[in-house]
Amino acid sequence: MVQLDIKRARFMYTSNARHGFRAQVIAACRTVLAAVAVSFPLSLWAALPTPVAPSTSPAAGDWIGLIRGYIKDGGLVLGLALAVMGFLWVAYLGFAKFNEARQGKAEWAEVGVLGIVGAVVLIFASYLLTEAAGVI
Repeated sequence: MVQLDIKRARFMYTSNARHGFRAQVIAACRTVLAAVAVSFPLSLWAALPTPVAPSTSPAAGDWIGLIRGYIKDGGLVLGLALAVMGFLWVAYLGFAKFNEARQGKAEWAEVGVLGIVGAVVLIFASYLLTEAAGVI
């Protein structure tokens, strides 16, 4: 029993020593990286690209118009993401129903109905997103 405790204590001692060494190495790396980052010439920081203006392209100095443009573009991207998620959802359901029909758990007519209904839902969702893009 005593030997087991000694082994555990020895293991804990070595793991703590290793952890302390790792902490020292990480602290040294952070210091070196901070020194390197500060020593870079400022001209390198100034060569960043200019941000892309939103699709509405407001007048120069119009911050409210700029924010509205970015919100509009974000809404369009969100709508596009929703349309893609809908397409993937219908495709997943189609593959699942196709697999069920192959295994004999569903009829092939259900696969056809799902394909037609899925296509109609996707077309309707695309129409709604197109109309919403015009309203925004």
